Amino acid sequence: MHCNQFDRLTLPDLIGRRELFSRMGAGLTGIALAALLKDDEARAEPASSGGAAAAVVAAPSQQRPQHPPRAKAVIQLFQHGGPSHMDLFDPKPELNQRDGQPMPKYFTDLVTLSAHGGLLGTPYKFKPAGKCGVEYSEIIPHTANCADDIALVRSMYSEHNNHEQALWHMHTGLIVSGRPTLGSWVNYALGSENKDLPAYVVLRNDSALPVDGTRNWSSGWLPPRYQGVHFRHTGTPVLYLQPNTPVAPEVQRLRSDLLRSLNSEHRELHKAIDPQLEARIASYELAARMQMSAAEALDLSQETKETQELYGLDQPKTGSYGRRCLMARRLVERGVRFVQIFVEGQRWDTHANNAVATKAICEETDKPTAALLIDLKRRGLLDDTLLVWGGEFGRTPVSQGGNGRDHHKQGFSLWLAGGGIKGGQSYGATDELGYHAVENRVKVSDLHATILHLLGLDFHRVTYRLRGRDERLTDVYDAKVLTPLLT
Repeated sequence: MHCNQFDRLTLPDLIGRRELFSRMGAGLTGIALAALLKDDEARAEPASSGGAAAAVVAAPSQQRPQHPPRAKAVIQLFQHGGPSHMDLFDPKPELNQRDGQPMPKYFTDLVTLSAHGGLLGTPYKFKPAGKCGVEYSEIIPHTANCADDIALVRSMYSEHNNHEQALWHMHTGLIVSGRPTLGSWVNYALGSENKDLPAYVVLRNDSALPVDGTRNWSSGWLPPRYQGVHFRHTGTPVLYLQPNTPVAPEVQRLRSDLLRSLNSEHRELHKAIDPQLEARIASYELAARMQMSAAEALDLSQETKETQELYGLDQPKTGSYGRRCLMARRLVERGVRFVQIFVEGQRWDTHANNAVATKAICEETDKPTAALLIDLKRRGLLDDTLLVWGGEFGRTPVSQGGNGRDHHKQGFSLWLAGGGIKGGQSYGATDELGYHAVENRVKVSDLHATILHLLGLDFHRVTYRLRGRDERLTDVYDAKVLTPLLT
């Protein structure tokens, strides 16, 4: 047939009946296969093959650890501002002896050299604690009493002296913003053991956000459902959770059915923003389930008077932080996977009156922190609950403005306890003046790799495909699990 007659062609002229049905059959098979593959992707079952290339594509209720976990949950007690290691965990007799002397020439990486004075020792005494004999400062006596359960890391170092970049590094693995936090990664990989409570809960001061606000618990480019959920520690734990007027169960069921139907229709019409819609719908469904479970989980009046006093709930200084610590214990007891406890602002940022300011925040947090560890242990929960205490960096061993300390990333301290951690030890060391981490240096990615390992996760394999790249918490760092800290 001549090509100039194309306007007269019919379907039988182009393709025979048998070929038509043959192609239709293949096409329908392809559509069916695509639908099945999409279902597999939506279920996000973990890869069955071994090796580092087998990535986790997680769905909270379905994902499993990659090796037997030592910890089921994490409580991160994050100390915004940067606690001073020389005043709390890292005794430096040489620094005290040289107090007021000019700083050595190798102190070349301070925030602003012109703003610093001479060497600055600590007025606080250190003494051996527990059976292990690790030295702790006199201003954290309650924490010191738990020394035999704590692995104190004295050789941490970070990559930035500014708060925001250091916070992003400690929370997300890099010194750039917009990435998922550690808690979001854990939520993504493991989910919650309790369908009626969030997997990732944030307990901050209700009246003031910590520095960098909600980015401290952001899911970044992970789906929004993996971000942290803020629970209040005063008044109603979750705002607007209960209806103003009672609703009959049958009416509530009909409302839920109607909402589910409307949500389904809405998602079909707005596929381009499906992840955001899914997260919003999931949050409302979770809120409905939380109407009973959250109120019970956070009702501290159920605790004995002895327990409330242990956490310092009866004392003005310790009451606020103590409530958050006790709530954290009740949440992990009920299957919440990751809980973060924050201080307001950046309380440890002691640019002026370092000694006085450091002691003041210790008086608010030391007793509740130790109470959490003690309470978990006596309830049999410490074995599978990992505690992580620390900030984004430390403080300088030289003075700022006479009696303050500036930001310091070259060497600082933090500690871990429970969940597979071998207590009663100190790991690593800074130099004789507390400036550089010099022995068994620990970078932030090592800490992250260790936390994931204790949860049963291989940090190489917990990945998320983004723009053609398999992203992970430890990124390109040559991270290592801190095996000397483990039991």
